Amino acid sequence: MNSFKALKKEELKQMADHKETRVIKKGEVIFNEGERLGGVFCVRNGVSKLSKMSDNGRDQIVKLATKGEVLGHRSVISSEATNLSATALEDMEVCFIPKIHIEQPLQTNPVFTNAVLKHMAQELKFADDVIVNMAQKSVRQRLAEVLMYLEDNFGVDHEGYLFLQLSRADVADVVGTATELLIRTLTKFKKEGLVSTTGKRIKIEDKKALYNIVEGM
Repeated sequence: MNSFKALKKEELKQMADHKETRVIKKGEVIFNEGERLGGVFCVRNGVSKLSKMSDNGRDQIVKLATKGEVLGHRSVISSEATNLSATALEDMEVCFIPKIHIEQPLQTNPVFTNAVLKHMAQELKFADDVIVNMAQKSVRQRLAEVLMYLEDNFGVDHEGYLFLQLSRADVADVVGTATELLIRTLTKFKKEGLVSTTGKRIKIEDKKALYNIVEGM
């Protein structure tokens, strides 16, 4: 969260002196939806999924959070229970900062407060875009968009496969569909030569065609 750049040296020192480094194993929960947090989590390494349980009991992944991102800040700032769960998708290293060291500069440092407000406004815009995508785009369009997002943000391995390996269920949760429909759509992509797969690994073979799908062309 770039908001931390607005902190004064003594405020940063307070955080550094009181932060606690934690190692989170793949699959472990960082915090659960409905939990009240005693501070925020800064991602130093690794990737986590931020998800919300829908009324039908399906997990909807709202966002993938990686190095440099802060988890739980909205809950801490509003003093409310979390509305999302955070789970490690790979081994992670995070630092935990007690809420008092977030609340104090919010009250005394207007530059920091303004930076946090701007960051939260950006997150609201991102959430709005997710809602519009879910309502207006087909599963085929959303899958194409997610695959390009994974390549653009996390890169590929030495063989060209998406570096961040997600289970089919997790990909379905990001796309916002049932796992069975996700698998059928991915199979169609393979038949069309858009992607290839080995196990759960996915390689994009025709990015331009995926882009055209996203744009409805």
